[in-house]
Amino acid sequence: MNTELLDKPIVLSLNSAWQVIGHRTVKQALIALNGGSAGLPPALGLDIAYPKLEDSSWNFDRPLYLNPVAWDEWIKLPVREFDFVVSTTKLRIRVPTVIISTQFNRMPMRVPRVSRTAIFARDGGVCQYTGEHVGKHGGNLDHVIPRDRGGRDSFENLVWAKREVNSLKANRLPHEAGLRLLRRPTTPATLPVAATIREPKHPDWRHFLTL
Repeated sequence: MNTELLDKPIVLSLNSAWQVIGHRTVKQALIALNGGSAGLPPALGLDIAYPKLEDSSWNFDRPLYLNPVAWDEWIKLPVREFDFVVSTTKLRIRVPTVIISTQFNRMPMRVPRVSRTAIFARDGGVCQYTGEHVGKHGGNLDHVIPRDRGGRDSFENLVWAKREVNSLKANRLPHEAGLRLLRRPTTPATLPVAATIREPKHPDWRHFLTL
């Protein structure tokens, strides 16, 4: 069995209303499909069928159908040339790329965590003192109220700043360094997990993500 493939997070997870709730590794998805009772499995695999064109290529833009399939039927699905496959001593099993959690109907939310990446994304790579777009390499984190003066590592006290401006400000308050913030820093909004998945890790995900 291809152990490297089993650890790939290429399986999109949907709730029972077919809303995106995250992603799983192939191993996690296979365990979910093969668990529970026959009448109430924790997950179903989504059999996504595509039309074949005259030149024998496949049209992945418009699925023919999306059919939820239980494990005992999933292992009987034909393996197409574009499918990932896991093999046992007796079977070649198509790897699911989308699964539906049959017993979960909520929409999980992603609470933002304070990090360099989160501050950069919130401020769009723009120096919050000069308004200049400095990108990842031209800027860094600045504590509006310096840490040695009681400033915290929080969204409300961290901004993206041009490196030269940050060095000039040092451990002073903005007004002490002759600087003014473009806007008051705030905590980013809590978002559904689906909104945080920016890039599909498999082409089948495109039918469920808003990109």
